[in-house]
Amino acid sequence: MSSTELRRAWTAFRSPGRLIALAVAALTVITLGLLFAGGTSSGVSDTFWFRHQDLGRDGTITVRMTSMTGTITYPPPGHDQIVSGLVPWAKAGIIVKDGLRQGTRYAALAMTGGHGVRFQHDYVHDVAGSAIQTPRWLRLTRSGDTITGSESADGEQWHVVGTAELTGLPETVQVGLFATSPGDLTLRETGLGGTIEQVRFTQAVGVFDNVSVQGGTGSWDSQSVGEMNHTDWEKFHNASGVVEKDGVVTISGTGDIGPIGEGGAGGAERALSGLVIALIIVLVVAARYGARDASSRQVIAARTVVIGSATFVTGLLGAGIVLATAPLPTGARVAVGVAAVLALCAVLSYGLGVWLRRGWAAILVALTLVAVPYAVTAVPLLPDDVAEWLLRLTPAAGFAVKQTLVEFPQVTAHYAPSAGYFPLPGWAGFAVLVAYTAAVLWPVLRSSSPGSTRTPLPVPPRGSSG
Repeated sequence: MSSTELRRAWTAFRSPGRLIALAVAALTVITLGLLFAGGTSSGVSDTFWFRHQDLGRDGTITVRMTSMTGTITYPPPGHDQIVSGLVPWAKAGIIVKDGLRQGTRYAALAMTGGHGVRFQHDYVHDVAGSAIQTPRWLRLTRSGDTITGSESADGEQWHVVGTAELTGLPETVQVGLFATSPGDLTLRETGLGGTIEQVRFTQAVGVFDNVSVQGGTGSWDSQSVGEMNHTDWEKFHNASGVVEKDGVVTISGTGDIGPIGEGGAGGAERALSGLVIALIIVLVVAARYGARDASSRQVIAARTVVIGSATFVTGLLGAGIVLATAPLPTGARVAVGVAAVLALCAVLSYGLGVWLRRGWAAILVALTLVAVPYAVTAVPLLPDDVAEWLLRLTPAAGFAVKQTLVEFPQVTAHYAPSAGYFPLPGWAGFAVLVAYTAAVLWPVLRSSSPGSTRTPLPVPPRGSSG
């Protein structure tokens, strides 16, 4: 394929209608992305009630946790009562944290509602301790940047649950007791078997005694990390906070400390909500362009490069602007990945146009193969299992490259396509799209003559449409 062929292919492609259509595709991604960017949620959850004091470079906090209770408001099936209970990842225990700002480094040892004792640090790390419930002795030890969590049944024999290296901790950190409880997640069936999330307020209450701190300075203070005491339950029944009497400390709190923010699926997935419209535009333009092609193998190859390159630039421009404020490695990876997927989708649709030689037929097949599976799995319409299989077996699997979310076992969330989770990793989804594109383009190129005239494929005669 010569540079002359590429120039001719570009000249043939750059009609005002096609260029305007690609510009509209990019502007759709940009406009909807910027419109919904303010509502996206990314980062981590870091909301809890904290009774704390200063701790130096070396020190220890030891407590006995005597009980853990909680409240769940209006759970199914009736949604007509408030019940006593704990969600599985409600947590109460002790924590070492770099200040009171949300999102700072920490290490915690806690009793959970349904998973026993856990040692967690820096939001994504989780180590299981014993499955024994309260009463339980808990201890955190700081030695420079090293935090060690230990548990005991009697306060005499201790077992190390986990150790964390929190490099860069300041000389003075905050140490103390905490309580938090994420929302109660249930799913309600909708559409053709799809499900939507319903999250209800919960609260955890931890009771402690025998609280001792070595290496601590100053008096105890109490406050929430993140917002609290705004719900009716907290206002009129049990406000989150601390009550201390006769050496017994009771802490009530709501929220979560974990790797997924309160909005659940968000970030790049939601910011690129305009991608489905851009995809439809690209598929239509490429299919119509291919249906007009009756050229040699070299010309088809050159036009494949042109349509792929033009679409890649379109996708890179749209996704790049929307993700400009995202962290550089993630934003760049997603923007380039989305551009590459759009380019491959355009090449796939172009190949269908050349093969079928009818614009309307190529558009119908391309939309059915790519746009429809992508669109119907992005909303809670189909059962989760069906949506997952569509994103494994169709070319829409390629859009897994835009996923930035990770499934964490210590977080209860709706890990489904409608919530932004793809069943395949990005590279595997991209490979599925490559396979489809090659399966369409390869026979088109093989059936074309190497010279100036393409040998027609064994399909019905070309109609007037396209």
